[in-house]
Amino acid sequence: MSALRAAKQALRKEVKQRVAALSEDEKRRQSLVVSQKLLRHPKYMSSQRIAVFLNMNDEVYTQEIIKDMFKCGKSCFIPRYESTSRHMDMLKLSSLQDMETLPLTSWNIRQPAKNDSSREEALASGGLDLILMPGLGFDRAGNRLGRGKGFYDNYLERCKKHPKGKPYTIALAFKEQLCQEVPVDDHDVLIDEVLYEEK
Repeated sequence: MSALRAAKQALRKEVKQRVAALSEDEKRRQSLVVSQKLLRHPKYMSSQRIAVFLNMNDEVYTQEIIKDMFKCGKSCFIPRYESTSRHMDMLKLSSLQDMETLPLTSWNIRQPAKNDSSREEALASGGLDLILMPGLGFDRAGNRLGRGKGFYDNYLERCKKHPKGKPYTIALAFKEQLCQEVPVDDHDVLIDEVLYEEK
């Protein structure tokens, strides 16, 4: 097991360095390309209940996607991570204003507060049609290199138990996050599709 862990750690470091070398303008430019690809994607267009991440600085910016979701009347769910466990919920956002008033976490991303129990959790209601996945690295086969906490893998396992079944998963990536091959084990969930700016 430790060989796999070491391989993942080495790859995480390498990908982080590649992304860290990108300028703010380049990250914005690629994010726009990826967002536009997604907004034209048949799966996105036909999905009503979508989970999206609020990006960290080394992830594709999702602001344009979230704006479009509200404009199109889709239901928007965002993660609330529990840093002490591997538990994550997908909680409903009501508007862009709602998003802007969320508290900031130590990772500098907004998420609903712990004691905020008024929000609908996706799996407690109608499930999800689509999950937009963050990650550090991806390969073309759909293997994902996460940050090592297993939040999304665990959540997708929970999705499988929902009557709606597992949602379609699309990863959003900078092309610098693409790897030849991501080392994985049985717990790692395969992603249906990775969107990035192609050459």
